[in-house]
Amino acid sequence: MRFKGAGRKSVIAAILAISLAGCSGGTGAGTDAGSTPSSSEPAFNYTGAGPVTDQPDAKLSILGTNAWTTNVDLSTAAIVKKIESNAGVTVDWDLIPPQNYADAVNPRLAAGTGLPDIVYLPDQDQLMKYINSGLFIPINELVEKYGVNLKKIYEKSPSVKASLTTPDGKMYYIPQQTLTRNYMPVFMVNVRWLDKLGLSEPTTLDEFTAMLRKFKTDDPNGNGKADEIPLSMEAKFVSMAFGPAFGLDLSNQFYADDQGKVHFSYYEPTYKEYLTYLNGLYKEGLLGVDYASTTSDQVTSRISQDVTGATFNFSWYMSMVYSPLFKDYNPEEPIIKGILPLKGPHGDQFYVGRTPVSGIFGITRDSKNPELAFRFLDYAVSEEAQTYYTWGIKDDTYTEENGVKTFTDKGKDNEYIQKLGIGPVNLPNIQSTDSADSVVAPWHAKMDKELEPYVREPFPFVYALPDEASVESMAMPDITTYVEEMNFKFISGDASLDQFDSYIETLKKMNIEQVIAGRQAQYDRYKSAQK
Repeated sequence: MRFKGAGRKSVIAAILAISLAGCSGGTGAGTDAGSTPSSSEPAFNYTGAGPVTDQPDAKLSILGTNAWTTNVDLSTAAIVKKIESNAGVTVDWDLIPPQNYADAVNPRLAAGTGLPDIVYLPDQDQLMKYINSGLFIPINELVEKYGVNLKKIYEKSPSVKASLTTPDGKMYYIPQQTLTRNYMPVFMVNVRWLDKLGLSEPTTLDEFTAMLRKFKTDDPNGNGKADEIPLSMEAKFVSMAFGPAFGLDLSNQFYADDQGKVHFSYYEPTYKEYLTYLNGLYKEGLLGVDYASTTSDQVTSRISQDVTGATFNFSWYMSMVYSPLFKDYNPEEPIIKGILPLKGPHGDQFYVGRTPVSGIFGITRDSKNPELAFRFLDYAVSEEAQTYYTWGIKDDTYTEENGVKTFTDKGKDNEYIQKLGIGPVNLPNIQSTDSADSVVAPWHAKMDKELEPYVREPFPFVYALPDEASVESMAMPDITTYVEEMNFKFISGDASLDQFDSYIETLKKMNIEQVIAGRQAQYDRYKSAQK
């Protein structure tokens, strides 16, 4: 069974299928936003299950991403073909590697001609540029008529519907969904190092700092050398790791407080406290001089050499990648273990979750049969289809007894399930906590449920009105560049924190307050859409 060492991470990555990724309020320029183009197909009684048509030669064309694994062609993968077969539709797939997807698809969307029936968008169209150009049809009527499964998603997750509803109440896209509260990025520590030094798991920022100091000076790996690197993490995780201790969501930039007021994290007084703390870690050598360029491979290498005692990454790394790097790892006991979020100086204690919509599919104005296209997508988000995406094929990759599913040895074989097309990114799949729980070590699944209450929703995806989009598109590129530049300078000491007030004034002159006002209006609309 191919389920050992670092290779195991591909199994759960596939199962979780993490997708790496105006005018008049959203009325499409070439389409009547209140209606759907008529179909030549005779009336069909669609129930939400396959087939989605009674036409023997039903065909659709779909443009989307191919698997992240370069040797798997999802157009011929067994799980994808099973969805087609169940739907009674033959799909002409045009699949592009995800690494090149945006560069390849954006010119085709800009041209706006000769598009297939369905397109997986290269972004979430937050500024409604594709909607306003009339490339995609509104689906409100289709949802009412055929949205058996999509309605269930909206009932279960009103936030998904709210995010995908334009300011004038129209919907254009079918969502691909991610996990939002489970298996999120968390702090992890080497529990053997803690035991050797007689330390408990840190619960506050101060305790975490004290732990790092002992990791650096007290030889926790026991080799008699001063080779310990107390903390190692990818550069992209630094803000996500420490921002919450100061009440900030730096990774998503914006957040709404308990009163519904929107903030830009890099424009807050507590951001100075965050910078002061990290500058202190940097000066003490607890945050490496190479922190801004540290890669995932470097972190994995340091853990495998037992020279790093703390890190921050997606939760599944603790039992699927990092702990198995130790030859004597017993799956019953963690070595690299997640901890609760650190409580900061003002009592803040949370991890940042993910927005539920990770990608979107639209039906193009060129589609000859939009009703068939919609029914196919609606079936593709059904519970039946999701079982294929997350568990594979019954009695092959999993068994089921008394309603409980269990992966077989084939289901735990990375190469096998990859070829089957597990977690296909060319379909509107929804990630599954149950299947993830079944793959990780039992101690990890239990821990995930303990961490779940500490996960806070990030700022939601909301469409921008034309004036909001104009302000943001003009201001945010320069603001983001400036913020990133000053962030590094403040942390490394290249810029004194005495300049923080000047930094705030510069952001104000760059129109950050107008951007925040636009985000406030978007957030207010989002909350109203859920009522």
